[in-house]
This record gives sequence, C-alpha cells and structure tokens, in this order.
Amino acid sequence: MSVEPILTARGLVKRYGRVTALDNADFDLYPGEILAVIGDNGAGKSSLIKAISGAVRPDEGEITLEGRPVHFKSPLEARDAGIETVYQNLALSPALSIADNMFLGREIRKPGMLGQWFRMLDRPTMEKQARDKLTELGLMTIQNINQAVETLSGGQRQGVAVARAAAFGSKVIILDEPTAALGVKESRKVLELILDVRSRGIPIVLISHNMPHVFEVADRIHIHRLGRRLTVIDPKEYTMSDAVAFMTGAKAPAQPVAA
Repeated sequence: MSVEPILTARGLVKRYGRVTALDNADFDLYPGEILAVIGDNGAGKSSLIKAISGAVRPDEGEITLEGRPVHFKSPLEARDAGIETVYQNLALSPALSIADNMFLGREIRKPGMLGQWFRMLDRPTMEKQARDKLTELGLMTIQNINQAVETLSGGQRQGVAVARAAAFGSKVIILDEPTAALGVKESRKVLELILDVRSRGIPIVLISHNMPHVFEVADRIHIHRLGRRLTVIDPKEYTMSDAVAFMTGAKAPAQPVAA
C-alpha cells in the first residue's frame, strides 16, 4: 500500500517468565480501515493489543503512531495520544448514567470559580455532548440520557462504549470482541455502528472470534500465530476456512506477510 500506516509495531517481544507471549511481532494499521486481528487462543493477540494500547509494556520492539515512536506507560497515555480501547467488559459503570459514563474520567467542569475551586460539573454541557454523539451515531433509541447504564440492553451498552470511544478516539479505536455477548439483532446494530465510525475516517482494530462478522466488515485480516504476525489477508481473496487453517497451522500462507 502506498499510504503510510497510522500505527505500526516492529519486533515486539513480551515475556511472562518462561512464556513468550510476543515473539518479534509486527503490526500495521492504515488510515480509514477496519483491520481484524484473529488468532487461536494463546496466539498472543491479546498481548499485542495490550502493548499497542498501553496496558502492557513490551520488553523489546518499537511502536510508532503517525510515524513517531511512542512509549506508552499506561492506557491513559495511549488514550491521551488518541488511541481508544473498548474492552470486552466495556469498562462501564452500571449505576451511573449514560452521560456520566460517556465522560467518565473526562468530566467537564463549570467555568470560573465553581469549576476551578468547587469542582462542580457542567452537567448540561456533558448531557448535550453525549446526546449529540449518540444521535450522530444513530443510537438515540435511548430515550433518556440520564438513565442508568444497567437499565440498557447489551447492544445499547456496547453502543455507549463505542460512542464514547468514537467521541474521544481521535486517531485509532480498538474493539475487543464487541459482539461476543450479543444476540443476532444487537450484533447487527454494532456492526453497522463499526462501519459508521469507519466512514468518519477513524481506523478500527477489531479483535474477534466471529468469522462471519470479521469477513463482513474487515478490509484486511491480521492473522496472529505463535506470538507473531503470520500473514495479513484480503477477505475478498480468501475464505473463512482458509483463515481458520492459517490460524491453526493446518495450512501455510503462500506469502508469510502481505501488506
């Protein structure tokens, strides 16, 4: 591809005692694409994503964002750099409202002394921005922005988490198994939401075991095996059976790595 990747990793190594989770792993995410990351259990894809999102620090290797080396010491640093991650557990607070969850850790304070000295929150602004973002992503089937997240369906909760990532993830969004606990109808809505976010120019890393979903929305598929990138395939040129065969080692790709 002639376009430069927005996010890359080269030669990542991560060891946990005698276990090598990442063994000189490489990674490339291009602007405006949905890159699916698939691999068998224990292949190291979770460690790869954690290294990219700042959750773990690799022992060796380099990560670059927009061509500049980055060394994230925590997910907060990755988030500040524009990389948002939606984990499988969603990291939502069930008892808090939708608006409160949207701005969790990023609360907007009132201007002037009320915000600076008394740390009062500007709730009207937070509620308006949360409502605007949910409407923008087609999620305003939620009637009350102040209702508790625990009252929402699984698909609506996933929507809130993705909307929060889209609202603040200025450069990259990472989605970890976004449809794992959802039914068919709610999974469809989440996939449409993913495509909508991509259409706004934000590249997405999608980690999923659901092959039909992967082949439906992904532009490229990164196959991880034995702690490293085995190959990257075009879902239009390969079948789901091919992808599973590559993952399990039953079949070797014609080219070890395809950009």
